Amino acid sequence: MTLFKKLYWLINPLLMVVFMLILEKLFKLENIVLSTSIAVLLAFLLSPKVVIVEKQHGPEEQIKWLFFKKIVNKKL
Repeated sequence: MTLFKKLYWLINPLLMVVFMLILEKLFKLENIVLSTSIAVLLAFLLSPKVVIVEKQHGPEEQIKWLFFKKIVNKKL
């Protein structure tokens, strides 16, 4: 979980690259604008969301992801 707290920001670009490759290789989608927009939209929907919450001991980042059941807290 500590590795996820450090590298969660890499998930969105990696998902974009993976979806671009899938759209180009499997579906043979040649229109670069369409494939990029679909890949960015899917990556945005599946990437972790970060919210800064003010608590008693200071601000914290809360990381919510579709694939995790609980919220991951990270101190700033």
